[in-house]
Amino acid sequence: MSEGGGRSWRLVRADTDAVPASVRRFMARARRRRLRAALPWAVGAGVALVVGALAWTVYGTSVLGVRSIDVVGTDSLAPLEVEQAAAVRMNQPLAGVDLDRIRGRVEALPAVDRAIVSRSWPSTVVVEVVERTPVAAVPARGGFTLIDAEGVAYRTVSSRPAGLPVARLTAPGPEDINTRSALTVLSALTAELRDQLVSISVPKPAQVSLGLRRGRTVIWGDDTQSDNKARVATALLERKGDTIDVSAPDVVTIR
Repeated sequence: MSEGGGRSWRLVRADTDAVPASVRRFMARARRRRLRAALPWAVGAGVALVVGALAWTVYGTSVLGVRSIDVVGTDSLAPLEVEQAAAVRMNQPLAGVDLDRIRGRVEALPAVDRAIVSRSWPSTVVVEVVERTPVAAVPARGGFTLIDAEGVAYRTVSSRPAGLPVARLTAPGPEDINTRSALTVLSALTAELRDQLVSISVPKPAQVSLGLRRGRTVIWGDDTQSDNKARVATALLERKGDTIDVSAPDVVTIR
């Protein structure tokens, strides 16, 4: 008691033993529940930080950036030509490289039929090209223009490659009707005819003719019944005569 009859209070911290055991157990369980409730959030936050750091490393930095270009599958093309057409920016994150755009730029090269572009971790872009395969050589100024099985004229060379027939066409191309007739006939030839073939001439769609070795000629006519005409012409190769006419395969003439 203070003087004057007033009261004064003093806070006294109770000893732990003063708290009933049941209360202590309740408080401990409450703490454990709070820890268990907070643990998933803590783990999730940690995982998010790790994933974010990895994503930033992969997509936002040059740690896993492009260091090299690997070109495979070239034949007539030089790897450097393909690499220049691909135009891959070095040191950009490999994960962010636009593979479709690279493929489109490479396939714009006339000699490329198709391209496959992929990533090779940790730092390489792989460009695999499939070049066009020539089926005939068209005489052109200064040499020969090669065409593939689709009629695409994609390359000019100074001399006719060995084994390729000369295709005498006025305007070679996929949309040219004479070119399409020539390709239809060429695809139908037997191995024996192809072995002796020197040239194919198509001044008009219905005037296809083949030039064979030893100056022989096969008058083909149009490109219809080409499989049948090829079989008949092959059967007549051993016959004498410079001209084999299979334009009407049911009525064959040899002169």
